[in-house]
Amino acid sequence: MGLESALPQDNFLTTQLNHVMNWARRSSIWPMPFATACCGIELMATASSRYDMARFGAEVFRFSPRQSDLLVVAGRVSAKMMPVLQRIYLQMCEPKWVLSMGACASTGGIFDTYAVVQGIDQFLPVDVYVPGCPPRPEMLLEGVMAIQRIIDADNIPYRKDGKRLPLKVEVTPNYEPKEQPVDVSIGAT
Repeated sequence: MGLESALPQDNFLTTQLNHVMNWARRSSIWPMPFATACCGIELMATASSRYDMARFGAEVFRFSPRQSDLLVVAGRVSAKMMPVLQRIYLQMCEPKWVLSMGACASTGGIFDTYAVVQGIDQFLPVDVYVPGCPPRPEMLLEGVMAIQRIIDADNIPYRKDGKRLPLKVEVTPNYEPKEQPVDVSIGAT
């Protein structure tokens, strides 16, 4: 916003003002969804009343990059879509964060082809990776809370030219997968 750079950094009042600004930022995250596949369905489910993303201040999905500060990339991204995604990222206001949701956005997933980008972190600075195929809504909420912890810490690293560096935080699953109910094996029965 520019207010931080105009104030001296060694003042008690400035420190308290930084805490208030970080609290306001973390309590009003406006995500920009870039959903292309099954992860988009989970993203929509997270915004529903059952999971209630509103309690984290992130219920206002903005479809204009100039009104967003969190880019949620959910699903596979093709090589033809990547320039559009980069333009959306560049149009977002600072400070901005990127959340890579699912295996396809993070690593290309099962689509190991020339047409699918093998991880958006090759082109955008990703802050939080949410694993899964597709990840459950609880995992996406955990990713949003990780973004909030990053905002609270106010540890936003910048390069010398003023561009922000990626933080590369990984969210670990908070559930145990159950075993298959039927034995799955290949062989003669």
